[in-house]
This record gives sequence, structure tokens and C-alpha cells, in this order.
Amino acid sequence: MGSTGHTSEEWRTAGSGQRTAPLTTPATAASRTATWRGTLLSITPLGRQSRAEIIAQAQKAGLDAETARHGVAAYRLTYRTITPGGRPTTASGLLALPLGTSHPHLPPVIHAHGTLAYRGYAPSVAEGPDRAVSVLYASAGRAAIAPDYLGLGTSPGRHPYMDARSAASASLDMLRAAHSAAPKLGTTLERTVSVTGFSQGGQVGMELGRELDRGADPRFRLGTLSPAAGPYDLDGSELPGMFDGRVDPRSAVFYVSFFLTAQNRLHPLYNDPSEVFRAPYADRVEDLFDGDHPAEDIAGKLPDRLEDLLTDTWYKKLQYPSGALLEALRTNDRTCDWQPGRGVRITLYSATGDRDVPIANTRSCARELARHGARVTVVDQGADADHYTSFQRSEPSIARSLPVSR
Repeated sequence: MGSTGHTSEEWRTAGSGQRTAPLTTPATAASRTATWRGTLLSITPLGRQSRAEIIAQAQKAGLDAETARHGVAAYRLTYRTITPGGRPTTASGLLALPLGTSHPHLPPVIHAHGTLAYRGYAPSVAEGPDRAVSVLYASAGRAAIAPDYLGLGTSPGRHPYMDARSAASASLDMLRAAHSAAPKLGTTLERTVSVTGFSQGGQVGMELGRELDRGADPRFRLGTLSPAAGPYDLDGSELPGMFDGRVDPRSAVFYVSFFLTAQNRLHPLYNDPSEVFRAPYADRVEDLFDGDHPAEDIAGKLPDRLEDLLTDTWYKKLQYPSGALLEALRTNDRTCDWQPGRGVRITLYSATGDRDVPIANTRSCARELARHGARVTVVDQGADADHYTSFQRSEPSIARSLPVSR
């Protein structure tokens, strides 16, 4: 890759004093071909890190930094995409590129992040674990792409939590935007895409992998798919785990509250929160998941058990889903129902000790893929590994399995 520097003609100075790339206008090639989705709107530099800084950042997040080789330049991309209902909107995401490589083309890897209720914790905004792992992947000689998802980062509106279809759609558009941004930053993206992700990002990564493999954009093809601890089976594994002890009760309260309030905007489940949530939570739960409240703030305003959160009717309904609720669950339980093409390598990571996303989700996904003839490797990180530990232990294997440029 050549230099990731830029010329003065490629950049303008924003009113805020930050340098951003020129906005894409309706007169560009993207609009002329009517493929406006994924149109790059801006590139905002987020700074550069040396190899030593990347290693320190990774270690702080509990990640193995053995694969770090280069310094990295990070950017926030803003691009056009669509809402779950198909209306035009914008979204943001992180693009991280290695410094000092001589290879003109970089293999892209997409990291799909886990559950975030607060837009300010998204990869292109916060220097958290999702940025740390993305920068680490880039440091090995890759173009690392981390979508923020709809309603997070700088995207307007509320996040459609656990809507796999729209999250994957926005992630694919982020890949398109990165494809356009790369030449402006001194490199290009190779065609074969690796996809990984953690927790909610495991579900998103699986859905995105399916769409790439189906030819959603002929410029890309799926190579390696390696998600960790994904909730692939809401109806058969995740939800039952909330009632039989496999899911921590406080985690169950958080996930159910987020899921029901978000899904109610997509698949109407209730007319008033009081139908679902007990007092005093009915008056606050929807506002808590508006994208402006960190998880640590939300947790103190919700009870510790589902039976204290939900009305009797909805406590039973979650145990025996039907109607619109069952439809919402099954709509998002199809991410593993596909036949991967020849040459696609799939490794599913999980942990027996995970009490946020039980390993039954991963086993169910593996069985479903196997029914389509796929060869799937399942890695269990052990009974002593909790949810995040399952990702920490999986990251070194994922990092080593991804293609690199030298």
C-alpha cells in the first residue's frame, strides 16, 4: 500500500476546525448509476497510533496484541443508507488502515460490535474495545471496518436493536463507503471480505455474511466468517435461557427491555408501555433506550428480575411467544438458515460459561448451517469464560485466521 496521507485537493476544512473529506453531491458517479446506497458523504480523521500505542490499547481491553505489526490511521466515515422501513438516512462507522505497508491492496475485515444502548460508545466515536480490536486487525495489514449501526454513532434516530436485517444492510453500505474512501486514502480494498463480530455483532455478522455470499454486491465476496457469542436463536435458546437460569437475571432485564421497546417500533407489540412493563418502569423504559443513556445509567433504573419488570401477561408471553412477538423473534432467527458457497470458511466461537448469550445459540446455528451442507467449526472457550471473556479468548484465533498484506 502507498502512503495513507492525503493531498490538499482531497480535503476541506469544516467549520468546527476538523478536517473532513468533501461531501459527495448528487452529481457524482454514485447517483448517476442510481446506486446511491453506501454513497460516501464524509471522511473525518480520528488520528494515528503507533504500534506501541496499539499494543497498549489492546492490552487495556484484555486483547492479545501478538499480531500488531504497523501503526494505524483511523477515520470516521459518514454515508447514505436506509432505515428498516426503506427510507433514506445516514450512518457512520470506523475505517482503520495500516501505515507503512507497501502493498497497494488491502484485505477488508468487518468487525460487528455487540450491544450498545448509548450512541456515544460506537466504534467511530469512542476509544473502547470495538475500536481497539478493529485497530488491532488493521495493524496486521488489513482494512478494518466497524459499522456503528443505525441510531448509533452519528446516525439519527433510535437504534433498531436486534433487527438483523437493517443492521446487516447498514453494514453492507458501510463496506461500500469504505470501498469509495480507500482510494482517497492511498489504497484500495481487495474483493474477498472477512466478517467477524461479537454478541449482537455475531448475529449481524452472520446476516451480513449471508447477504455477501448471495451476491448482494458483485464487487465483494465472502471469505472467512468468524462471529463470537451471537444470539442466533432467540426463540429456541436465548429467550428460554432467561427463564431457566442460563442467562443472568440482570442481563435478561436489560436485553428484554431494549428488545421490546426497539421491536415495538418495527413490529407493533403493544399500544402503551404499561401493557408490558410494571410501574414505575413503564413510565421510563422507552426513554432509557433513546440512545443517549449509557448502559451503566440504565441498569440503575431497572429491576434485577424479569418478574419485577414485566406484567403477569407479558411474563407469560415471553415464556410462550405467539402472534407479533413470535413473528419478531423468528424474523431475526433466520441468520443461520442459508447454504454457504464453496470456499467460505465458518468458525463459530462461544463459551459454556456465557450467561448473556448461552452456547445453545451457537450450537443451534451450527446445526442449521450443517443441514445446508456447510462445514462449520465450533470453538467452546470453556465453562470458566463469561460473555466478554469468550471474545477475549477468541480474538487471537480470529486475528490469526484473517488474511493480511505485507
